[in-house]
Amino acid sequence: MTHRCLLSVLFLVAAASVWGQRLELNLRSRVEAFKGSGQWSAVEFEYELPTERAALVICDMWDKHWCQGATARVGELVRKAVPVIDRLRDRGVLVIHAPSDTMDYYSKAPQRLAILRIPRIRLPAEIDLSDPALPVDSSDGGCDTPGDREHRVWTRGHPGIPIRNRDLISDNGDEVYSALRSRGITHLLVMGVHTNMCILNRSFAIRRMTRLGIRCILIRDLTDAMYDPQDPPHVSHEQGTELVIQHIERYWCPTVLSTDLLPISKGD
Repeated sequence: MTHRCLLSVLFLVAAASVWGQRLELNLRSRVEAFKGSGQWSAVEFEYELPTERAALVICDMWDKHWCQGATARVGELVRKAVPVIDRLRDRGVLVIHAPSDTMDYYSKAPQRLAILRIPRIRLPAEIDLSDPALPVDSSDGGCDTPGDREHRVWTRGHPGIPIRNRDLISDNGDEVYSALRSRGITHLLVMGVHTNMCILNRSFAIRRMTRLGIRCILIRDLTDAMYDPQDPPHVSHEQGTELVIQHIERYWCPTVLSTDLLPISKGD
């Protein structure tokens, strides 16, 4: 058997080992049982997701943020996230690294070139969805470490998150959408920062992907908000992040805990 044939066989064996696996998720959403009451209740439900129908996008996990508090929290998220990313990748979930405004750094990376080779798919008409105001005020930038001023300091994705051969790199929603649809992917797991900003607003993230018909799921313990407790509603940083997560559960998509993505389940 030639070297090329052997590699082909190994690739087919690896593909077969992940095909047919499922993520068994406990999703959380929120419902307003009595419309107009303003009273929302958390609802949890089980959901099975074939791994070949899923992708993970890692949103704006940069090497450094202009806000020192944000940089420190990203470092903590990285340590918690890497085992989850590795596990999803091993089970056949496509991993997309999306550190916005750093594509020049990755211009020659095979994972960047790979997504550029994917033919663009015509975008559907976007679904018209309501977009209520967020529950926290971050109009001043949301930084909770005094003295920090907004400016660009990031140059690449966080070096603590490995980029593997079959991953993709993009900060462009049209590229990401084409990559998903060309592979028959219908669901997008979302992690990274910041929940009240880029997680919602980037072209590859929750608002736009949901409007394009992609079913998004936020990993709620692998995200963080840009929120200063000195600003309304004057709650702790952790409570502010939770308020934004609840907002997303009400209006945009369900959420899941990272622990749901780690256990061995059927098909493993």
